[in-house]
Amino acid sequence: MAIRKAGQGKKQPKIFVLDTNVLLHDYKALHNFEENDIVIPLVDLEEIDHFKKGNEQINFNAREIMRSLDKISEQGLFENGISLGKGKGRLIVMLGRGLTEEMKRASMADIPDHRILAVALDIKKAHPERVVRLVTKDVNLRMKAKALGMPAEDYLTDKTPEESDYVKRKISHTKVSDSVLAQLYQKPEGISPKTLRVNPANNEYFDLIGESSRMPVMYNGVTKSVVRVEKLNVCGISPRNDEQACALDALMRPQIQLVALTGVAGTGKTLLALAAALAQLDDFKSVLLSRPVIPLQNQDMGFLPGDANEKLQPYMLPLYDNLAVIKNKTRISQREYSRIEDMQKSGAFQITPLAYIRGRSLSETFFIIDEAQNLTPHEVKTIITRAGEGTKLVFTGDIRQIDSPYLDSRSNGLSYLCDRMFGQEVFAHINLVKGERSALAEIAGKLL
Repeated sequence: MAIRKAGQGKKQPKIFVLDTNVLLHDYKALHNFEENDIVIPLVDLEEIDHFKKGNEQINFNAREIMRSLDKISEQGLFENGISLGKGKGRLIVMLGRGLTEEMKRASMADIPDHRILAVALDIKKAHPERVVRLVTKDVNLRMKAKALGMPAEDYLTDKTPEESDYVKRKISHTKVSDSVLAQLYQKPEGISPKTLRVNPANNEYFDLIGESSRMPVMYNGVTKSVVRVEKLNVCGISPRNDEQACALDALMRPQIQLVALTGVAGTGKTLLALAAALAQLDDFKSVLLSRPVIPLQNQDMGFLPGDANEKLQPYMLPLYDNLAVIKNKTRISQREYSRIEDMQKSGAFQITPLAYIRGRSLSETFFIIDEAQNLTPHEVKTIITRAGEGTKLVFTGDIRQIDSPYLDSRSNGLSYLCDRMFGQEVFAHINLVKGERSALAEIAGKLL
C-alpha cells in the first residue's frame, strides 16, 4: 500500500489520517478535506463495525460511512487509493504495521487508538516532504500524538469560529430617554430601530435603559420595528427577570418557529419551555419532550433492569420534575390539569428518547429538546429537518456541561445552531444568566 507522490513544483497537498470518531461524528467527512489526501487506518473499519446496529445517530453514521466505502471499495481503495473527485484529494485505506518501536519503548498498549496513531507516524516517516496530520476528536489521543512528534488536530468543519460569542453573550443594554420608553408603551406596534440608533438582528432581544426605568424589547424582523416585551404569566409561571421575560416572549410568538435557550443550571430554561408548550395546547396537536441519553461513565443502558421505557426513565427524570412543578405548584386550572393527563394517556404528550425521532415527520408539534449541548451538529440538523407545518422547536442547554467526550463548547450542536441560525426570521436565541432555582443553588453555581 502506497500513497501517491505529489508532482514536482506543485504545492504539496497535506495527508490527513482520520480517527474513527471523526467518521462516526460526520459520515460526510471524507468530502471536507479539499485537495488533500485522506488515510483511513483499517482498524477504523473494525471499530465502526461495533456501531452499525442501533437507532442512535452514531449508528446511522456508522452504516452510512460503510455504505460509502463499499461503493468505492473495488476501485483500488486498498492498493493505491482512489480520487474523491475533481478538486479533491485521494482516499486510501491502510492496514498499518502495528505499533512503532518508539511506541513500544513507551510501553503503549496495543489498542485501536494507538494503532491509528502508529499508521500516522509511519506515513509521516515515509513522506517527509508532505505535511501529515492526525485528525481526531479525542483530546487524549491528540496529546499522545504530539508527545511523539505527530501533529494532531480536531475535526474543524462543523466547529463554530473562535470569535463567535453569540451563544454566550448576555442581553445587551441600550440607553434611551424616558420619552422613548413612553412611546413604546403607547405604540404596541413598536417603533423604528433608527429612533434608538441601533441595528439589531432579526428577533434580537435587548434592554432599553431609561433615566428612571428599564424595558426589555425585541426587534421584529417581519414588521421591521422594535416592540415592547410584556412580562407574561404562562401556566402560573411568571418571569423573575428580564431574560426570562424575553425567553417566554420568544416561546409564545407564533412567527418564531425555532428557539434556543442557553444558560447555566437553574436559570429556568426547561421550565419556561414546558410552561409555554402547555399554554399553547390549543395551537398544537402534540407536545414532545426529549433529551439525548448520555449514560455516565460510558455505560450502556443494557445493564439497567426493565423494558425500554423503564431503562430510559432515569434519564428523563428532569423533564418529569419540571412537569410536576407546573402541575402541582402553579395556578394551572383543573381543566388544563385534566387535559395534560388526557394527553399523556393518549400519547399526544410524550417524553421520548431522540432515537425514536428519526424518520418521523412532526406536524403541528411543540417539540422541546433538553440538554442539546450533548448533540452533534448533524443530530441537530436531523431533528430540525423532521419539522413539518405548524411545528415549533425549542433547544435548551448549557454549553459548559457537555457530557460527550468528543464535543466541546465550539463543536456541539447547540453552539452550531446558534451560530448558523443567527439573524434568521424564524429563529431566536436567549442566553439566561441569572439563576432562579434558589439562592443556595445560585451561590453554589458561582463559588463551587
